[in-house]
Amino acid sequence: MRPSSNVKRMKPSHFYPVILAGGSGTRFWPLSRERFPKHLLPLIGEETLLQQTVRRASKVGPIDHVRIVTTAVQAEAVRLQLWEWKDELADHVLLEPEGRNTAPAVGLAALRLLRRDPEATMLVLPADHVVKGEAQFKRAVALGYRLAQQGHVVTFGVHPTRAETGYGYIRPNTRCCLGTSGKLGGYTIARFVEKPDQKTVRRYVQSGKYLWNSGMFVWRADVLIEECARHQPKLLKGLQAIDGMIEAGQPDAKLARRYKQLESLSIDYGVMERSTRAAVVPVDFSWSDVGSWGNLEEVIPGNEHGNVVRGNVIEVDSEKSVLFGSKRLVGCIGLSGMLVVDTTDATLICPKSRAQDVKALVEIFRKQRIPERLEHATVHRPWGWYTVLEEGKDYKVKRISVLPGQRLSLQMHHRRSEHWVVIAGTARVTRGKKIFRLSLGESTMIPEQTKHRLENPGKVPLEIIEVQRGTYVGEDDIIRYADEYGRNRNPSP
Repeated sequence: MRPSSNVKRMKPSHFYPVILAGGSGTRFWPLSRERFPKHLLPLIGEETLLQQTVRRASKVGPIDHVRIVTTAVQAEAVRLQLWEWKDELADHVLLEPEGRNTAPAVGLAALRLLRRDPEATMLVLPADHVVKGEAQFKRAVALGYRLAQQGHVVTFGVHPTRAETGYGYIRPNTRCCLGTSGKLGGYTIARFVEKPDQKTVRRYVQSGKYLWNSGMFVWRADVLIEECARHQPKLLKGLQAIDGMIEAGQPDAKLARRYKQLESLSIDYGVMERSTRAAVVPVDFSWSDVGSWGNLEEVIPGNEHGNVVRGNVIEVDSEKSVLFGSKRLVGCIGLSGMLVVDTTDATLICPKSRAQDVKALVEIFRKQRIPERLEHATVHRPWGWYTVLEEGKDYKVKRISVLPGQRLSLQMHHRRSEHWVVIAGTARVTRGKKIFRLSLGESTMIPEQTKHRLENPGKVPLEIIEVQRGTYVGEDDIIRYADEYGRNRNPSP
């Protein structure tokens, strides 16, 4: 099959890549965090996994048709990642008040698309997968599109390369071929198996009759809604109510209360595994969901000793290990099959074989309310970044860097004051009704409940030390009155 022949049959005006970007950030801790999950990391190359997914989606559908579904707490970080496409995607980020698994995310996206285009066909892509082989990917999407026009709900199946218990498996019904050309074909599905045990997995892989379920899908939006009505009527009713609330401009807090009532359900289990319209396209492109630190070797080749090494790391006599460093020097001696990940505020050390247990460790952090589970000490914003240098019960010290020509929102805090000291560049400060400049070594105090803004009018980065004092120094104590980047007045904590 020539790639162009099938692509021409697609209708770009009705084709919408929908990227799911609401991961929990648990399996790649401490590099990923709850508010900065895996898809926001540049694990492979200079671009983040989300940026790579957007670029991949733009090769099979119009860039201004791409939709991003993410959670409210990740919205700001996601929009920053989409800065290159800000003109095309500015209004195409759909916010869930909180993550409720993939069925609510996909179902809501389908309802929103149908309001715009009753003929919409969706290509659903997780934001944190690695795909290599652009031509093969295009061919698979083109065939998936054709099958979707016939009323099928289509998933892509990957030929297993190992006995992996962390994936769902699909057995195609090879006697029921839905369309072939060369090596690429589509089939009905004889069986879904969700994360079988090791003995069963080995048997599946040896048989050559099973595929990994990639979690990438193609379907007409109206067909998906029909299948939701058939198999998940309660969920669909809730999503339709939320869709109506969004259309009516209901307050975020009311949306959040209604969304929390939805069942947390995967689209695989909730719809695909129950549908008589399900089909699979076995693909020939390279794919990995990079599900944990232990899977990193699938996408990053090791050195001559089998070590995957990144950052400021020096190793001696170590083998088959994953070693990640940041600014601090990390020295490793005689390690074998180990995982060492060092960041500015947290370090992980464990056998590589226990990488899946990182999720359980982060769950302990959550129960104990350990803040390092949420975000990094250094947090990137559209205007620059800040690093928390120290924090106590009623104070916080930050180093803030503002890019040339950028400015923070005009804002106010109810429960804290701030003291700013310029350590590099020149600051333009709004404090109440006064606007003035601060040069190197100069400082100012921002009282609580005072409108203020920090700007960089210069051509070099502005850096300040900020000392916060008050009864509460959380990031959610903020009211935004004006913002250059479209952020909410009252962000989620």
